[in-house]
Amino acid sequence: MASDTVKTHPWHVPEPSPWPITGTIAGFIMAIGGIWYMHEGPIWLLAVGFALLIFTFYGWWRQVVIESNTVGMHSEQTKVGLRYGFLLFIVSELMFFFAFFWAFFHSSLPLLSKVAVAWPPASIELIPADGVPLLNTLILLTSSVTVTIAHHALIENQRATATKWTFITAILGVIFLFFQAEEYIEATFKLSDGIYPSTFYLATGFHGFHVFVGTCFLLVCGFRLTKGHFTPDHHIGFESAAWYWHFVDVVWIFLYINVYIWGASPLGHISPT
Repeated sequence: MASDTVKTHPWHVPEPSPWPITGTIAGFIMAIGGIWYMHEGPIWLLAVGFALLIFTFYGWWRQVVIESNTVGMHSEQTKVGLRYGFLLFIVSELMFFFAFFWAFFHSSLPLLSKVAVAWPPASIELIPADGVPLLNTLILLTSSVTVTIAHHALIENQRATATKWTFITAILGVIFLFFQAEEYIEATFKLSDGIYPSTFYLATGFHGFHVFVGTCFLLVCGFRLTKGHFTPDHHIGFESAAWYWHFVDVVWIFLYINVYIWGASPLGHISPT
């Protein structure tokens, strides 16, 4: 164990943790459960995977909180490494969403697509960009402002203000997810109805999942603020949550322009050749 030896370097060597493998198992169960559910199977396996994922969130965050509050574990060198590591994680997430954007463009652009059908398909009733999508865009843009207010309040050692605006940001995330779910319920097309619905649901669905993760991240930070875990010069956890939330906002802007505005505009329509 790392704690059994005398520390002679500025780096933090984490204790062996069960949470990476637990999270992997949760993701695998969710994937199998989701595929089964899409093929008319029961939802219970997907629910089991999701519950295990929430349990992983709790255990992993609890471990990280203990580490960050233990004197000497997060040295200045460790903080630099944590920042670089989280930035690289965000870059990998950008590549993840780029794949979905490219799938949409590849199917919609005549120069790239070999799909000999109209795009979007004539049978698809498109979701207007000026309805719920626009409202959700305004919600996320507002949340980007509120999390920035919270961050600056924390830097200025105004913990009560930082706590308030952090929880407000999390509430805005919950509202966004509510309207996203309502949009799915009212949509007239299903995931299996073709290329357009599949790219639409995968892009917006995975973004919604990231909003859910970011909301959980902010709630954890909000409760940590109430416990006094963060200081103006020691708040890597909050800083990471703010970066992640801004990343979620930026991805949504590109998604809104790509899928809802351009995809539903005359320029985004092609006819079979």
